[in-house]
Amino acid sequence: MTIRVVIADDEALVRAGFRLILGTQADLEVVGEASNGHEAVDLTQKHAPDVILMDIRMPGLDGIAATRLIAGPGATWPSRVVILTTYDQDEYVYDALAAGASGYLLKDVQPEELTRGVRLVAAGDALLAPAVTRRLIAEFASHRRQVTSRDPSAATLTGREREILEHLARGKSNAEIASSLYLSENTVKTHVASVLGKLTLRDRVQAVIWAYENGIVEPGRPSL
Repeated sequence: MTIRVVIADDEALVRAGFRLILGTQADLEVVGEASNGHEAVDLTQKHAPDVILMDIRMPGLDGIAATRLIAGPGATWPSRVVILTTYDQDEYVYDALAAGASGYLLKDVQPEELTRGVRLVAAGDALLAPAVTRRLIAEFASHRRQVTSRDPSAATLTGREREILEHLARGKSNAEIASSLYLSENTVKTHVASVLGKLTLRDRVQAVIWAYENGIVEPGRPSL
């Protein structure tokens, strides 16, 4: 199956570089390039790509607003958004993930990491680097509002599912969770799928955001 990709970045050289890398892969096809959020939304409507590589800072409609329209609550497109970030300079990554993005890539990503990431997200997984996720989510969550209300769907989680959600929110991979809880990776995958289904979340990234926003875990609390 060919994975259709849209690249959204206001820098032409960045778009050209990513297009060149993706173009070397037989199963990846760049179907459009956007220089701002409006163009990204228009191209999504036109081509229904599998993955959009989305810069955050663009003129007009920025990447966060465009992500919310493409992948946020009520969005009907099957397209998944991966944020392009310089990481240390982008203070809005948390908001972009909360808006519906399925992950993020650094702009200096290695070619093999870029192609792997596109395939991973297209397959329905979240693009999470555990070590970076721990730092990123904790940093941004610590500056957000205190929890004043909780999603009632939290009550539908079993004790084991809540435990696994806590591990997810700490940025742990399935293998790390399995090792910590003495479970098989397949069992962990089953529990993760159940958590996402009960909470009507799209992927692991959204599970991490949900856990912080609903007080399941708190920044600064010792890791599991």
